[in-house]
Formats: sequence, structure tokens, C-alpha cells
Amino acid sequence: MSEIKITVDNFESEVLKSDKLVLLDFWATWCGPCMMIAPVIEEIAEERTDIKVGKINVDEEPALAAQFGIDSIPTLVVMKDGKPVNAAMGYMPKDKIHALL
Repeated sequence: MSEIKITVDNFESEVLKSDKLVLLDFWATWCGPCMMIAPVIEEIAEERTDIKVGKINVDEEPALAAQFGIDSIPTLVVMKDGKPVNAAMGYMPKDKIHALL
């Protein structure tokens, strides 16, 4: 499954009502570490069909960033049954992201 662009409009259906674990990547185009982690997130999205991977551009979706209290990016948030169950900030290798899940 490929990454899904998460917006205010599809947040409820794609994240809150998802029957799968959801990995959210809060990012921005100007963020160097975000660009470094992007290919890793993309790989995980392609490899893990048991989860959903969503990308939230904090510049385009400030309300979602505020809802999660995002003040540093990249931030990864793991959602289960519509609730955050794990989170981490900054660049990390693939095995550390898998450990979050």
C-alpha cells in the first residue's frame, strides 16, 4: 500500500475509523530530516500491508499539527483504534520505526 496524504477532510475516515494501525508522518518540504526519512517511510508503506501510512504536511494542515501538539518535525505518531499509542521525533532508521509499530 502506498502512503496516503492525510488532510482535515479525510482524517476521520483514514485515521480515526481505520481498522488498521496507522503510522502518521508529520513533515514539511523545507525540513531536511523529513526529506531524509521520507524514503524510509515510503519503503515501510510498500512493505507493510498490515498498516496504513499517512503523511501530514504541517504547512498545509496546521490544524492537524496543532491537534497533535507537533512542535518539531519529523514526528511519527502511531494510531490504534483512533487513539495515539506511540510517537517519536526526529530522523530514525527503519528498524527503530518498526519498533514503534
